[in-house]
Amino acid sequence: MSLSVLLLISGIILLLAYRIYGTYVYKKFGLNDDTPAPSHTHRDGIDYEPSKPIVVLGHHFASIAGAGPIVGPIIAVTFGWIPAVIWILAGGIFFGAVHDLGSMAASLRTDGKSIGVIIRNQIGLRGKQLFILFSFSTLILVIGVFSDIIAKTFVANPGVASASILFIFLAIAFGWVNKMVADKKVPFLILTVVGVILMYYFVYLGTKLPIDMSYEFWILGLLGYAFLASVTPVSFLLQPRDYLNSYLLYGMMIAAVLGVIVANPEIQMSNEVHVTDENLGYVFPVLFVTIACGAISGFHSLVASGTTSKQLDKVSDAKIVGFGGMLIESFLAIIAVGAVIVLGRSEYIDRLATDGPVSLFSTGIGGMISSLGISEEFAVGFVALTVSAFALTTLDTCTRLARFTLQEYFEDVPQPAAQFVAKNRYISTTLVVILSILLLASGEFNTLWPIFGSANQLLAALALLTIAIWLIKKKINAWFVTIPMFFMFTVTLASLGLFAWKNFQDEVYVLSLIASLLFVLAISLMVLAYKSLKKKVAAPIKAV
Repeated sequence: MSLSVLLLISGIILLLAYRIYGTYVYKKFGLNDDTPAPSHTHRDGIDYEPSKPIVVLGHHFASIAGAGPIVGPIIAVTFGWIPAVIWILAGGIFFGAVHDLGSMAASLRTDGKSIGVIIRNQIGLRGKQLFILFSFSTLILVIGVFSDIIAKTFVANPGVASASILFIFLAIAFGWVNKMVADKKVPFLILTVVGVILMYYFVYLGTKLPIDMSYEFWILGLLGYAFLASVTPVSFLLQPRDYLNSYLLYGMMIAAVLGVIVANPEIQMSNEVHVTDENLGYVFPVLFVTIACGAISGFHSLVASGTTSKQLDKVSDAKIVGFGGMLIESFLAIIAVGAVIVLGRSEYIDRLATDGPVSLFSTGIGGMISSLGISEEFAVGFVALTVSAFALTTLDTCTRLARFTLQEYFEDVPQPAAQFVAKNRYISTTLVVILSILLLASGEFNTLWPIFGSANQLLAALALLTIAIWLIKKKINAWFVTIPMFFMFTVTLASLGLFAWKNFQDEVYVLSLIASLLFVLAISLMVLAYKSLKKKVAAPIKAV
């Protein structure tokens, strides 16, 4: 079978899923425009700001994508490309899209608050505190790891650093101009076209104006940028940068599809399914933890309920942004799989070990794009730059999300100092940056990172649990949420159990202890949820 056929079939399945299942799930969540979106009722010009659906989709897609839907699927092909494709499609449609739209829907009905506050409303204050401590720790880990990755990328590729800085200034200019001309009926399409053309020009300009600085300089610069992106109005930097950057990824995906159609490569990898791998372990549960972004990822619930729900102009925009954004990411994951299955299995295994998944993706997709008459060197560089740009998007979004979770944790603490942190975005963001610097200075982020996959999927299971409780209390049949929920808890608990045991045997006691604590956390929140349902609480705590 040719790769173009696989892409065509996958695209049709995802489009039909959006039209049919997406409409069904949207209606089940009871979403409509009868109630104004929180962006209007709580508009503050900082976090709550109504925006065009295409802009919010760009922000949301750029934030949830990153390198996740590329790295995970390419590694998971180790078990065979067929199970990877099946999980991406089934997981994206019936798990991830439901999870993302559900997180967004519950947030829209809770004043745009995050999953942590929704847990407080549906399960109780203790549940909220446990979840926020867990999610905040996960976000600090992501900030630390991505700061390290991006800084090393900038040192190794100064041209990428230059282009990234130019993107930031372009985003600020785009946001400012958009605000200035909003009342003058200047077509937003014209502004977008100009912005996108300049962005692609800056890709080229960055290679001509490289900025060569030290690793320490870039770490401080990146965290300084993340601080700025967290405290400034969302329409000033974060939103326009994510919106424009999304066109980098859209452009890469379109170019990849066209390149596949022109080159029309055959799938060289065998159809064999490998139940176990000596490095990764068994296909269950490892496949479902390795492919997170692209199928279902708990990080998405933090974005959907943390930043995206505060920017939707209308409640009905949630379908295209939440459900649609997830399916676009699933298609990107299919493209990532396609980049490596045109190789034989032995070549794939060798190159994965030596080059890594991002390089493998860049050379694979870049080679296909070059069939359009573009220089292969430029095409490979463009793909690599696109992946790096989205890593930076993950960094700034995570910093803002960590600030939200910290503020929401302290808003229930009556002491004046806690309330000061809860209400002051500068202080809360400063604490986030300081903790990230301490993590980087300790070097422990490299030790802790291997558990991120399991922790991320635990986030997804807990978000689905929260959504299910919310629906059940509204007396809505929640089968379409509870089935994915039980599956993800099974995957997560199995993964954490195996991870804890393996690290205990390897005498890596820190990771073994953390995995055990996460296992206990999952069970504790499930027990609290059961007690909450059993009590049949009639009036949830109002979001503040």
